[in-house]
Amino acid sequence: MAAATYGNENLTVGRRVVKWGAVWAGAFTFVAIESVFGMLAVAIFVSPVNPVAVHPITGLSVGASIWAIVLTVIAMYVAGLITGRLADVSTRNEGAAHGQAMFGLSVLGVLILTLLAGVGMTTATAGVSSPVAHVVNTLAGIGWATFIALLLGWLGAIFGGSMAVRRKREVAVQPIRNVAA
Repeated sequence: MAAATYGNENLTVGRRVVKWGAVWAGAFTFVAIESVFGMLAVAIFVSPVNPVAVHPITGLSVGASIWAIVLTVIAMYVAGLITGRLADVSTRNEGAAHGQAMFGLSVLGVLILTLLAGVGMTTATAGVSSPVAHVVNTLAGIGWATFIALLLGWLGAIFGGSMAVRRKREVAVQPIRNVAA
């Protein structure tokens, strides 16, 4: 970006680009926060499960879903804020764009990791059968929770990125006296 002066007004000429280093840093921040507190959720919500019950995960989905929604919103907000700060955004729209890019990259990364984990789990449990109705019911609940978590997380990332604008202090400039005159 280049600065120019026209009359008494300062103009900014040019266009800022997306700082991909900041976007990647925000995506890694999101994955780190989600992983650490996601494992805490596993420790909290899986410990009371009775593995010999007919449906051992019944009732688990409500608390875990609420945890996932709140965790995703907070993690996306913090990651969007870090993305905007590292990109040194100057406007809220620019910060929101960086937050949006970080959200997209984070979701893509998590989807790839989830698919890889799913392929590994289906290979490991190929001979195990389970009641189809219970599995479909559990997946339906997880699907709605995931949708709500992603929607609110998307808004959190945009809001976090837009909040990263640093307030620039106004500095009083003293006019320079012309010595030659």
